[in-house]
Amino acid sequence: MDFLTDALLSTATSPWVYAIVFAVVVIDGFFPPVPSETVVVAAAAFGVSAGAPNPVLIILVAAIGAALGDNIAYLLGRIVGTDRFAWMRHPRTVRAFDWAAHGIRSRPAALILTARYIPIGRIAVNMTAGATGFPHRRFWPLTVLAGVSWAAYSVLIGLLAGHWVKDQPLLGALIGIVIAIALGFLIDRVSSAVARRRTAAHQSTAAADILAR
Repeated sequence: MDFLTDALLSTATSPWVYAIVFAVVVIDGFFPPVPSETVVVAAAAFGVSAGAPNPVLIILVAAIGAALGDNIAYLLGRIVGTDRFAWMRHPRTVRAFDWAAHGIRSRPAALILTARYIPIGRIAVNMTAGATGFPHRRFWPLTVLAGVSWAAYSVLIGLLAGHWVKDQPLLGALIGIVIAIALGFLIDRVSSAVARRRTAAHQSTAAADILAR
């Protein structure tokens, strides 16, 4: 992460910054160790003091990159499934895929839109959508909408942090990254709690139906 952030800040006033943001966001769509949120937030925060990069262009390239990365994850799910590799069989990952499979069946649009804000969750959801045969004609428009909202949200965090300490661009980028990570963790915790409650409610309903018979 430090390497990516340093590379981003060293090219912040160059057109290359948009290529870096785009590449990182695309890769993060199917490779979770790449921290796209931190890169987008840092770019926006730095731009407040330096005058570049342009936040509107950052939103544009991040949104396109997010939608492309999510669709690559979908295609990977369709090709390899969700249990081909060792990392897919890790208990937490298995739970994420199970949660995604249930959500794709019951509330696909809401799940695809909200999962974009959860680093591991979005990969699980998008790969599961591909693996379970969720129609791509319904999937890709949702990823475009999710990408635009996520990119705007990330840039907004960066802009707020950058304005908070306008004369210290590196500190603004750092504050923005910390806020983004904290919000991501909070969203992850809340979504996990909601998923557990829904699973428990579904199991209770199923048990009641069995007893009623």
